[in-house]
Amino acid sequence: MRKLLLLTIVILVGIVFIARLFYLQVYGGYEYDVFEDSAIKKEYNYPKRGYVYDRNGKLLVANQPSYDVMVIPRDVEPLDSIEIEEFCTLLKITKEDYFKKLDRATRYSPRLPSPFVAQLSKIDYAVLQEKMRKYRGFYIQKRSLRLYQTTIGANVLGDIGEVNRSIIAKQPYYNMGDLIGKQGVEKTYEKTLRGVKGIKFIQKDRFNKDIGPFQDGTLDTLPVPGKDIKITIDSKLQAYGELLMKNKRGGIIAIEPASGEILAMVSGPSYNPNLLVGRNRSKNFTKLYNDSIAKPLFDRGLQAMYPPGSPFKTLNALIALQEGVVTTTDKFSCSLGYRYGNRKMGCHVHRSPADMNLGIYESCNAYFANVYRKIIDKYDSPAEGMDNWSNHIKSFGLGNYLNNDLSVGQPGKVPTAATYDRGYGKNKWYTTFTISNAIGQGEVLATPIQLANMAAAIGNRGFYYTPHIIKEIEGEPIPENFTTPKYTTIDKQHFEPVVQGMFDVYNKGTAKWVQIPGIEICGKTGTAENFAIINGEKTQLTDHSIFMAFAPKDNPKIAIAVFVENGYFGSRFAGRMASLMIERYIKGEISRTDMEDFVLRHTLEHEYAKPYSDEPFGINRQTTLETVSPEEYQNIMQIKANIPKD
Repeated sequence: MRKLLLLTIVILVGIVFIARLFYLQVYGGYEYDVFEDSAIKKEYNYPKRGYVYDRNGKLLVANQPSYDVMVIPRDVEPLDSIEIEEFCTLLKITKEDYFKKLDRATRYSPRLPSPFVAQLSKIDYAVLQEKMRKYRGFYIQKRSLRLYQTTIGANVLGDIGEVNRSIIAKQPYYNMGDLIGKQGVEKTYEKTLRGVKGIKFIQKDRFNKDIGPFQDGTLDTLPVPGKDIKITIDSKLQAYGELLMKNKRGGIIAIEPASGEILAMVSGPSYNPNLLVGRNRSKNFTKLYNDSIAKPLFDRGLQAMYPPGSPFKTLNALIALQEGVVTTTDKFSCSLGYRYGNRKMGCHVHRSPADMNLGIYESCNAYFANVYRKIIDKYDSPAEGMDNWSNHIKSFGLGNYLNNDLSVGQPGKVPTAATYDRGYGKNKWYTTFTISNAIGQGEVLATPIQLANMAAAIGNRGFYYTPHIIKEIEGEPIPENFTTPKYTTIDKQHFEPVVQGMFDVYNKGTAKWVQIPGIEICGKTGTAENFAIINGEKTQLTDHSIFMAFAPKDNPKIAIAVFVENGYFGSRFAGRMASLMIERYIKGEISRTDMEDFVLRHTLEHEYAKPYSDEPFGINRQTTLETVSPEEYQNIMQIKANIPKD
């Protein structure tokens, strides 16, 4: 009986062990992951990052070799004071930095590699390489840094920088010390440009020494180079735009209407993209980031939202024709403005009455106030009229991000009935409450790229292509979204009278002083009121100068919008700059050197430096100008001379 009991116990224990092993292997086991095996060392081989070319094939961004000192904290052997001092001297860091960096790497992971000192130069690498064998746990990782072949387009090209923990958590592809596109094209097309890392798995023994490739290298992979891309920017036009914007703040966006390709994307002030490369990147970025006055990292062409001013009147003219509330020959009186209730919207036009053509080329506020009221009051309620008007405006790409491939942007603002319901209460407001929308003030805000896209849609007589920065990707088509036209809510036949009005702006209107010989340009000047809260009070500052145009009149090759902050009236700075950009692109040279010299000689830095709290209300009416110093002018002329000519 005892023998039977003992045999039974042995059998039961055996069955339990077998069952447990079966469960662990079949149900409770886990798939082996070489990346989680602490006995396997992982060495990454970083691919060549793709090059960036402009639309004409000019190389803008290439690569240069860089060397990072990496550390695996668990493998570091203690160093004595003399050895630490020698190591720090080689790395050009202090002892305090040494312990801080080692502690940070340990907190990240004792067993995973992380950067200790990044981006050594070739010279530093050559000196250090011979002595690295003395410092166990440290090794040198080769990778590429960007090499900018230009000093322009920092906001376009962007930069690359180290990933942080947040990025690593969201995108497991990256490890500590890896580089990623932070801004501009580098950010938008990161996956295309970066390629795919290669990797080697190295087996370690129980003493933590390398003993050879894991599984004879069958799991190792080679790096896949990043793809080259061609962007839509014309680097010569971009350089010229940045020259014109020197000593000013604002944005210039130029678009090819037939494709939506962005020809120039200027933000002023700008900076040299080479500042954000190498070991000084962090210091330089911090300096740029902390400049809260000039804001060089703020892309004014894509992010700054301004009142669109008088260029917006062209949309109200188109909507009025589409809605059938006016004809091109209908006239409205103008007594130096438009009166509504006990208020008056001022106007500088001295000819009355005004029809649509005169209203556009002389920019008559009274004409467009009447037109706007007719648009809204056509419907049973102001709310219904407002929403209908808003839908027309949005069809031109205003009030949204445009679904482009740019790394930053703002939607602008197009009011709806709900906007005024929140402000005044439902059914408690009337058309006159919103009358400033008639002239592009009021609650309407637009970015320069939206205004340039609006110009392209008018030049195309009713459609546009989504503005985009990518022209070609090596071996890939560009997204279909960029090659599909978007149509406005305005019928094609209504565009001709508005286009003619914009053409007459140059012939006999507010831009007649900025004509370009031999080019039929259609444009619209704008002067947007500029307010700020200073010392708790709403204060009127110097007006913004705005201009929107396309050229030639038929089958336009370029559409452009220029915003110059505190630039006075529209044709003073923005109009001149737009005309010069158009001539530079179409002709490849400048004939209106008088206009060019005016723009380059004059600065607005005095406007940006004003103690506005000490200025009287209404300083926007002043007309004084300041010129740059002779030394600065010589510097500007040197920059101009370095811009390649066609």
